[in-house]
Amino acid sequence: MKIGILSDSHGWIHPEIISLMNTCDKIIHAGDIMEEDTLKALTAPLITVRGNNDEHLAFADIETLDLPGGKLVVEHGHKHGWHTPSHNSLREAHAEAKVIVYGHTHKQLIDTEISPWIVNPGASGAIRNKGSSKCLILTIDDEQNWEIITCEFTNDA
Repeated sequence: MKIGILSDSHGWIHPEIISLMNTCDKIIHAGDIMEEDTLKALTAPLITVRGNNDEHLAFADIETLDLPGGKLVVEHGHKHGWHTPSHNSLREAHAEAKVIVYGHTHKQLIDTEISPWIVNPGASGAIRNKGSSKCLILTIDDEQNWEIITCEFTNDA
């Protein structure tokens, strides 16, 4: 199973991220979509949550996926600390998860030191992305083998 993970598109998703996401079995968007039409280019089954800039969109604040080997929980993260969401707070809120996905900071991060793992795909759009749009791919080969791969695509000038 291959799951694409993105966040913080702010109305635009890098074309190479769209292409990569469309090779996945599922896609997760961790919020700050801003314009729902942005998601129309994504063809795989899509799970989305509402970010702090998405109050006008009819998405849930938290979504949970039951996957082989564990649960994946996704939320935008801004309710766990405005500038830098607290990993302790996220872990406490979702202790039953194997992986917690959040966005908000526009910074790609993979924290697998303790369980549950916490990941942030970074900004898939052009806003506050430090010159490159980012996403993650989660592959699940079996219940014991979950792997997270980072992806980064430079923005053309």
